Parts: sequence; structure tokens; C-alpha cells
Amino acid sequence: MGGAGSKKLPMEDLQFLIENTNFSKQQIKAWYKGFMKDCPNGQLTRAKFLEVYSSFFPQGNAEKFCEHVFRTFDSDNSGKIDFKEFLLAINITSAGKPEQKLEWAFQMYDVNGDGTIEPKEMTEIIAAIYNMVGPQLAYNDPNDTPEQRTKEIFVKMDENKDGVLSKDEFIKGCMSDQFLYQMLTADSSGE
Repeated sequence: MGGAGSKKLPMEDLQFLIENTNFSKQQIKAWYKGFMKDCPNGQLTRAKFLEVYSSFFPQGNAEKFCEHVFRTFDSDNSGKIDFKEFLLAINITSAGKPEQKLEWAFQMYDVNGDGTIEPKEMTEIIAAIYNMVGPQLAYNDPNDTPEQRTKEIFVKMDENKDGVLSKDEFIKGCMSDQFLYQMLTADSSGE
């Protein structure tokens, strides 16, 4: 199955991914084949990630949002995403339970990694989302700015009014508001 010049997925990685994702052995092997085709050295660079991700949003500028997604995927902060990091993140964002998706989203919004989301961090991500989807989709309401959207989110979610969102406040707030859940996780299915 390997063919000349192709690297096989190490057995321990395959076993780990079978145990820690919702993908079957065949699906994991298919993902690996595609990953290695795009990234022959087994590492997805920031530049390649931006190139691939941006193609999904031709009408907008996905660069800033990609930086945040890449940072969240790159769990060991190596500046590259290996196959295990890639598939674990894909699993959460595509097939994970709502709570898993929200934990992943929390990591992305917590830009400085201090365990809370500050208004500045939320505004930065929402601005990146607006830039990515392009002007026609970022609501034509002139009052719907990233800053205004952030204020509304904090009014709803910041239960103890300390000016930051804890992981619990973020998850609870998103779970109780379908629109916020979909917007903050980029999950249109709401599941």
C-alpha cells in the first residue's frame, strides 16, 4: 500500500488516532495519504496552511484568522503541524461534541494563553472572522463592528462581571445561545 517514496503512518500513531478520534482506520489512512501528498515532509507549515485555508474564502482575507487557527492546531508550538496534531484538530472541529468544539474555540480566542478571554482578544478574533468572510457577509449593519459584537457577547457571558471570560463562562454562554455557538465555533450545523 505504501508505494515507492511514500512514508507509512507509524503503527503507534495510527493506534493513538483510532483511540482518540472518531475516524476509522481506513479514514485515518485516507487522511494521511492526502496529508502526505500536500506535505511530503510530514509537516504542514504556516504558509501552506494559509494557502490551503485561504482558498476556502476567496472573497475575504483569511490571513489573520488562519494565524489563530494555526496557533491552536500547533499544540506543541513547533511552528509546524504534524499529522497527529492535524487530525486531532480536524476531529474536534468536524466531528467533536459541542463541548469539545467550544474548548478548542476557547483556546483559539485565548490568544495570550492565560486561561481567560479578554475583550481585546475576542475583538481580534471577531475582526479576523469579519475580514475572512468578506464585506458582503460581515453583516451590512454599520453598528455590527467587532467591538460592538464583543461588548454584546461579554454582556451575555461574563456572569461574574470581572471583565474576562473564563472557560466555564464561555462554554456555558455558547451552549445556551445557538447563534453565539455557531458564530464562535464557525459551526453552521449547531451540533
